[in-house]
Amino acid sequence: MPARNRRLPRHLSWPLTPTDIRAVLGEPLMDEVRLSFVEHPLHDSTLLQALRNRLTTSNYGYHKFPADWSRVGITIAPLPAGERAHARGILREQALPELRDWVTWVRRAPESWALTRHSLSWRVTGHGVARREDDQPYPPAEPG
Repeated sequence: MPARNRRLPRHLSWPLTPTDIRAVLGEPLMDEVRLSFVEHPLHDSTLLQALRNRLTTSNYGYHKFPADWSRVGITIAPLPAGERAHARGILREQALPELRDWVTWVRRAPESWALTRHSLSWRVTGHGVARREDDQPYPPAEPG
């Protein structure tokens, strides 16, 4: 993201860009997502999160169109600027392919699955990523 468009203090940086997401998802899947960048690090060190809200008639009351509620919301959280390059490489290599597979699966998920809220989150742990589903706790870090 260009410096003139930044909303972050200089000591923080987003590990991924819209171009990174677009390169992995491709244009057809980009129509299925809503991309957002938050301004503060998340309390649990999550850097990348995908969320699929269930589509119900009551969602329309939140001033959102039904098509927006059926999209996957992708959120990128910042981290200390000095950790950006390391985190970016790991997220691009490990998390983004999983994200692409998940968004692809969401498009053809059975109705029983689509009637509930689902999420997938990643954070960097050493030389890999920890992944969690549906807001469960992250798995414990492996010693080493």
